[in-house]
Amino acid sequence: MHAPEARLSQVIDRFEQVEARLGAAGDPDEIVKLSKEHAELKPVAEKASELRAARAELDDLAEMMEGGDAEMADMAREEYYALKERLPELEHEMSLLLLPKDKDDSADALIEIRAGTGGDEAALFAGDLYAMYQRYAQLRGWSWELVSASEGEHGGYKEVIAQVSGNGVFGRLKFESGVHRVQRVPATESQGRIHTSAATVAIMPKPEEVDFDLDMSEVRVDTMRASGAGGQHVNKTESAVRMTHLPTGIMVVCAEKSQHQNRARAQELLKAKLYDMQREAAAAERAAERKGQIGSGDRSERIRTYNYPQGRVSDHRINLTLYKLDQIVAGDELDEVISALIAEDQAARLAALEDS
Repeated sequence: MHAPEARLSQVIDRFEQVEARLGAAGDPDEIVKLSKEHAELKPVAEKASELRAARAELDDLAEMMEGGDAEMADMAREEYYALKERLPELEHEMSLLLLPKDKDDSADALIEIRAGTGGDEAALFAGDLYAMYQRYAQLRGWSWELVSASEGEHGGYKEVIAQVSGNGVFGRLKFESGVHRVQRVPATESQGRIHTSAATVAIMPKPEEVDFDLDMSEVRVDTMRASGAGGQHVNKTESAVRMTHLPTGIMVVCAEKSQHQNRARAQELLKAKLYDMQREAAAAERAAERKGQIGSGDRSERIRTYNYPQGRVSDHRINLTLYKLDQIVAGDELDEVISALIAEDQAARLAALEDS
């Protein structure tokens, strides 16, 4: 896809404007806003300048090839064909940078993992997924904070929520939403039979980062005693907070020691879930228009299978199969799967732009 010259000029001009305003700005809020735009525009403007220079150089070399000096013409010809070979790659890189951005890509994220079918084994698998994402976050230099957890009776989690903060977290993790399936012999299985269990992952942009207002008149707030694994009371006071959004029936529970902290956390979680529901509906609408979209927004979709006997991980959306199960579950090679999903999404969006 060939980026129009006018679009390149627009990007470079905007970057220069932001840079000039940033140098003169005194208001802290404006500085934060301009710094964010500057950081987002910088790689795009640099690539636009590089592409524009390469196009101009190609024209100059073409003229030199037609010139009278045979030696110069030969040198120009060699450089011309080398640059001509490099140009499509530059054009492609520019096209990717000019693709419409998901405004939530730079947001921090909440990651919710729920054990699905499979009883104790599903809870253990939810625990494995939690450890995989935690390790992946660590490798990328992101910070990780446990928000709430309901532990399984034999380990793992029935449900667990963590907050991940860092550069571009949501954009990197958003395609992890959906049903993850595991095929293996459970530790509790004496006959050595392979079981299939599942866990659902939901990746949601963090509420402070999103433009969404929660009307608290539509929320019922209940307080209750928090209970730990096995049912014993964590404390004697009613510190656990449950919030129910009456129009949608969405419910969240936070059960740490401080009721004040639980209220704030529950409100944040509820906002994230409601905003996520809006995103899902919009994504499902887009997916209906555009077949083959990776992030369809359907959380009930089975997206990936982890097959332990064969050491295989398969992502069903892009027909990717890797025989690196241990390294992926350890978080070390998860990036290979995530990068493939992002590349596939970019290719689909470029194709859609070219068709429109």
